[in-house]
Amino acid sequence: MSKISTDMVRHALNGPTMGTRWTALFFAPPLFDPAEVQTALQAAVDTVDAQMSTWKPDSDLMRLNAAPLGDWRDIPPDLARVLKLGLDIGRASDGAFDIGMGDAVRAWGFGPAPADPQAIRAAMAAPHRPAHEVLDLDGDRVRKTAPITLDLNGIAKGYGVDRLAEVLRDRGIRDALVGIDGEMFAMGLRPDGTPWTIAVECPDRDRRAPHSILTLQDAAVATSGDYRHWITVQGHDLSHTMDPRRGAPLLHPPASVTVIAPTCAEADAWATALMVKGVDAGANLARQAGINALFLARNDAGGVQGTGAGKLFSNRPAAAARAIGD
Repeated sequence: MSKISTDMVRHALNGPTMGTRWTALFFAPPLFDPAEVQTALQAAVDTVDAQMSTWKPDSDLMRLNAAPLGDWRDIPPDLARVLKLGLDIGRASDGAFDIGMGDAVRAWGFGPAPADPQAIRAAMAAPHRPAHEVLDLDGDRVRKTAPITLDLNGIAKGYGVDRLAEVLRDRGIRDALVGIDGEMFAMGLRPDGTPWTIAVECPDRDRRAPHSILTLQDAAVATSGDYRHWITVQGHDLSHTMDPRRGAPLLHPPASVTVIAPTCAEADAWATALMVKGVDAGANLARQAGINALFLARNDAGGVQGTGAGKLFSNRPAAAARAIGD
């Protein structure tokens, strides 16, 4: 082990956010006091939650949802940034990622209230236009041109991870691993000069075990899957990821999709978009868009088959990949 690694002190900070916990792992000189960093990290994710939560009736997002059609509304810069990225990825994915699925999410019981059969029927019957067609964004102003209920659960956690990384960079910390509920950003390297190691989970509801190992440097990773949040309807397990075309959960999604990207918000949103697309169409889209993605799908024998897209993964089942950000 190098001298610099033995001189550094390991700090593992964490706190509550968005119904789960954020984490930050970094190394600093012996006299470094992490108390101010802990406070700043918590404040950063609290801001994201206060602006983008669908569980807080007074969040900026919920106030936007309640605003009249056609009214321009001023919104905080963080929310504007996430809305813009969400709309951009919505266009690029041909609507597979859609931040306008709030009614369907709530109807099926993936929001603060239980599932509502009447609301489910309404969500499935209503004609749907994607958010990028009915939301106008002008800097830090936004307006709705047609009825829509926004939901940022497919991108807000990733953005929260990016904010954690920004807080550390602002304090001169260049090497760290930050995350929220499995969405991770690897900053720089470990003290011994090696990349950060992150496991991609097997899509198993009963246990936590690694399927693949990633080594990341200045890159983010996010996974969308069917094995953590689901409901059972008439004997069928339905994941929380919505199909915008049906206003309902995906019927036959991949078990999981893991995306490596320059930011965690991008990785988070694209993982959802590729889940919606499915293995074949999703892999084709990922290759066309230059996205690094690993699809895991269950086979008839009860195993898991991997399909990779992008320069970091081959078309064969992927076991490991090294990602170095720009």
